[in-house]
Amino acid sequence: MNRTQKSAWFLLGGAVLALSFMGLFYAAIFAPGDKRVGIEAVKFSVGLLAVYTVVGLVLVFRRQSPAEPESDERDKTIQKNAAIACFVSVWASLALSSLIPSLVVGRAGSIPVFLLAIINLIILQIAFLVYGIAVLVQYGRAGKGDAS
Repeated sequence: MNRTQKSAWFLLGGAVLALSFMGLFYAAIFAPGDKRVGIEAVKFSVGLLAVYTVVGLVLVFRRQSPAEPESDERDKTIQKNAAIACFVSVWASLALSSLIPSLVVGRAGSIPVFLLAIINLIILQIAFLVYGIAVLVQYGRAGKGDAS
């Protein structure tokens, strides 16, 4: 597995962890009653995310063997195509994030300003998910094509 694939797995796992962390955190914020109920879960999630980040970065940048190439033309093409898919997903997510609040609260309604930052963080994690999936799908498709 080369660095591009390891990076894609790292982004994919990190995005899933971050989205689950954000879900727990926002559930704790918006839950009625005592706000301290979800604090332990949030603390655990932050710790898990920190450990995942440190261990993941070490594994991504560690070479499996001295003969492992940095990257080749195929890797660069896969990264370019994944970046295009990621860019398209950001635009689609931004369009939906502009449309959905008006459908939920109506044309005359309003949303708190801090939700805009939350929406942007969620869009960032969706972009990471799309990029990681696009890279892994392209490697999987190329591997099957080489075997036949």
